[in-house]
Amino acid sequence: MKQIIATNRKAIFDYFIITTLEAGIVLCGAEVKAARARKVNIKDSFIRIMKNEIFLFNAHIGHLNTTNAYFKPDEKAPRKLLLHRKEIDKLFGMVTQKGYTIVPLNLYFNSRNILKAEIAVVQGKKLYDKRESLKKKTIEREIQSELKNRNIR
Repeated sequence: MKQIIATNRKAIFDYFIITTLEAGIVLCGAEVKAARARKVNIKDSFIRIMKNEIFLFNAHIGHLNTTNAYFKPDEKAPRKLLLHRKEIDKLFGMVTQKGYTIVPLNLYFNSRNILKAEIAVVQGKKLYDKRESLKKKTIEREIQSELKNRNIR
């Protein structure tokens, strides 16, 4: 059972999702508490591979008022993601050869109450693809509202 903390809806709209992976995140205790309080935003975040390690950039994890005033971690600091070496090498190969990008899709607590990130290898959509997805979304919304109106009558 996943307890989803944050979702990157912009990534789902802007990219075609090729593959997804689950990765752990290196955080301090105050950041985990802030994540439990849902003070997390991954809207503009992205992932880079540097020196055979994978990092999450531009993810905002706030701080709580109950934490020590002298210990306020940087809210947008790069955070290391935990993956196996083979997985990192596979991602690196996809990103360098085929021109894909890696972005986070979700942050969630898994069944063992550990904060995980669902990351995806994605390919950018063209403008006409975005228009198509908007058309599909509006058509589905109209169908749902029409079915709802018919059930009420």
